[in-house]
Amino acid sequence: MRRILTILIIFAIAIIVIGCHKETEQNKVKKVITEIQAAGEEKEVKKIMAHISKTYSDPRGYNYEGIRGLLLGYFFRYPKISAYITNLQVSVEGEAAKAGFEALLTSGVKTGSISDVIPESLGVWFFDVTLKKESGDWKVTSAKWEQAQILKPEEQ
Repeated sequence: MRRILTILIIFAIAIIVIGCHKETEQNKVKKVITEIQAAGEEKEVKKIMAHISKTYSDPRGYNYEGIRGLLLGYFFRYPKISAYITNLQVSVEGEAAKAGFEALLTSGVKTGSISDVIPESLGVWFFDVTLKKESGDWKVTSAKWEQAQILKPEEQ
C-alpha cells in the first residue's frame, strides 16, 4: 500500500510539473517555422498556407495568393525538395514576432544512386520573417529572402 501511495504521489508531482510548463511564444513561433519546413518537404501547400496571414505582403510584391502561386510553381518544378533550417533566431514583442534563419534547400531526382544526396539546385537562402498573432495563432505576415553567395575556393 505504501509503495502504491508513493508511486501516486510521484505521478501527481510529475503531472503538476509538466502541466505548469507553458510553451513560450518564442517556441510557438519556432514551431510555426518548422511546420512550414516539414509541409514544404511534403509539398503540402494547404498546410503552409494555414500559417500565412491573409494580409501577407512582402517587399517583392507578393501577397497571400502570390505566395501560394510561388509555392505551386516551385513544387511543380522540383520533384523532391529537402529543407534544412539553421541559425533560427526568434524575437517576440507582444503580438509581433520576427524570425531569422538560414535554409539549405536541395532538390534531386530520386534514382536510388549516391547522386541523390548531392543538391541539384535551390541553394542556401537567408530568411527574415515577420509574424503576428491572429486569433491566438502566429501567422506569417511578411518575409524577405535572398540567396547566399557561395564562393568557390579560388574566389575567397
